[in-house]
Formats: sequence, C-alpha cells, structure tokens
Amino acid sequence: MSTEREQDTAGKQRRSKVCIVGASGKLGRYMVQHCLDRGYEVVGVCREQSVGKLADFGDRITVVPGRTDDRAAIGRAVAGCDAVLTVLVPHGVHGYSTGTAQAVLDLAPTGARLVFSCGWHVARDGEDAYSRRFLATVRIVTVLARLMRFVDVDDQVRACRRVFDSGTRWTVVRGSDLEEGESEGLPVWSRHVGAPILASNKTRRTDFALFMVEAITDDALIREAPAIVGCRTPSARAHARPAEPR
Repeated sequence: MSTEREQDTAGKQRRSKVCIVGASGKLGRYMVQHCLDRGYEVVGVCREQSVGKLADFGDRITVVPGRTDDRAAIGRAVAGCDAVLTVLVPHGVHGYSTGTAQAVLDLAPTGARLVFSCGWHVARDGEDAYSRRFLATVRIVTVLARLMRFVDVDDQVRACRRVFDSGTRWTVVRGSDLEEGESEGLPVWSRHVGAPILASNKTRRTDFALFMVEAITDDALIREAPAIVGCRTPSARAHARPAEPR
C-alpha cells in the first residue's frame, strides 16, 4: 500500500484504511495522530470505558468499543483495512495479549500489513543477547505482576510466538524503555537485542509510534522483529547506519 491516495477499481480516489488496536493508550494515540498526518482513514479499537480518551480526534476517526481480544469487535474494526497496528498489552492473567493477537491474525483481511508492538524481552530467535541484569529484572517483574494478577508478561511472549508462526505479512516492533518528549525522528533498529546500536535503551514514545506507522509501507520489515532505539541516543549516533539492520 502507499501513503498516497490510491485509485480504486471504479477509478475514484480512496484513502488507505488502518485499524489501530489499543488506540486509547499513550502509544495508540500517537499512532492515531501519525496515521491522520499521513491521510489514512483510521479505525480505533479500545475498551468502552476508554472511548473518551479519543474524544480529541472527534469525527476524524471511527471508534469500535470493545476489549482488544473481543473477536466480534476486532472483526468489525479490521474489515476492509489495508493495515492493522496492534498494541499487545499483557493485561491481567487470562491471555489478553494472546487473544488479541489471535483475533487480529484470524480476522484481518488477507494480505493486510500487520504490525505488533512489544518489548525487548520477546526473543525472535536464539541470537538475541540479554544481560543478566535485564533477565533478572524481567523475571522479577513477571513473577510479582503475576502474583498480583495485574499482568502476565509471558502472555505477550506467547502472543508474539503466534505472530512469528503465522503466514501473514507481519512485523513485530520490539521497543526499548520509553520516554515522553518531542519527536527525535525515526528510530534505528537491529535484528537482535544486545547489538551495540541499542545500548542506550531509550526511545521517545511518539517515535515508537512513528516506527509502527512507517512499517506499514516498508516491505523490508515484513516478517522481521526489529528491536528499536531512539535515533539521537548516544549508541545510535555511534553505531547507526539507519537503512541497514545489524
């Protein structure tokens, strides 16, 4: 698909249509804005109690209320979409991320670009390299969160495995630690966590969203799981050749 207006079979111009699953969160709202800036038609999915968080966008977007693992809501939202951007949130301990990913994989139109967000802790293959400190932190957070029945970090891992194993046109964007602030530009990326380019471990949240949106039209990212970092961080400046993965 193209960021430009496209010609449909009747010769009329139409906008590319993008669904954002998890649109009311911080990352989701940034993605909505980036999509609108590019002229996309936007459909957002969020829980009914969070619809008000999207009020600022008014009638520029269509909102489908529902849990992101609600297959009926996802089915309505993704109908006719050229791309689906999904925030995988490991909410609760009942497979929320897995249910969300599976609904998108099953119900998105054939050939649609599917872009999912997660963290560095999701390993793509056996070549990611994690520090002992990182692994210990993830394990502590995982255990404590599960005991509190707040989130299940491993659910996000399982969700991504389903994406990796699918035959769809997927991209899984693995984010570093996030911070607020003005955009610094498109993040740089590596195929593997542990690469020197990623050492700074910081990305502006708006730029994470920007990378998700840019992935829609970047065929080089199909069936890739880029680990990203801010393009102006010290490690990116020291090591980056942004057009090439490492």
